[in-house]
Amino acid sequence: MQKIDRVVVPLRVLLVLVFAGLLLAQLLSLPGQFSHMAAENPELGFIPWLLLILALLEAVCFQVVIVCTWRLLTLVGSDRIFSEEAFVWVDAIVWAMVVAWLLLAGVAAYLVSVIYFTPELRDPGVPIALTGMVLIGGVMVLTMVVMRALLRQATVLRSDLEEVI
Repeated sequence: MQKIDRVVVPLRVLLVLVFAGLLLAQLLSLPGQFSHMAAENPELGFIPWLLLILALLEAVCFQVVIVCTWRLLTLVGSDRIFSEEAFVWVDAIVWAMVVAWLLLAGVAAYLVSVIYFTPELRDPGVPIALTGMVLIGGVMVLTMVVMRALLRQATVLRSDLEEVI
């Protein structure tokens, strides 16, 4: 278990830093950025506020993933990762990622449609970037579902092995 501690401790430090950065962004950076955007570009209407809500909800989803990952690291440290308790945290990660992906896909679809029907905004770069982000998010969600299935198989195999021993 000491070899895994060499990875767990730095990972926990990074998780704390990312969580703190997200919290700082939620409280200070994002509201200021989007209120400035709304003030500077009144023709955008409610879009800056829609983007603010999306960004705040996406940050919350990432924070849920961080907390669940922390709990899973605790289970790894106590050699209980192959237990039913782990699936509660893995399921929470999957659902947080699904919510984040659906929010991103919905707002991306809306923004791409706005860009497409507004001649002065027809820059192909933004729709391509948004589509790429949605596709990458979908890959991440499905990869997590596969990882959950692998954990399920490993848990079953471990319990079978413990019965044999």
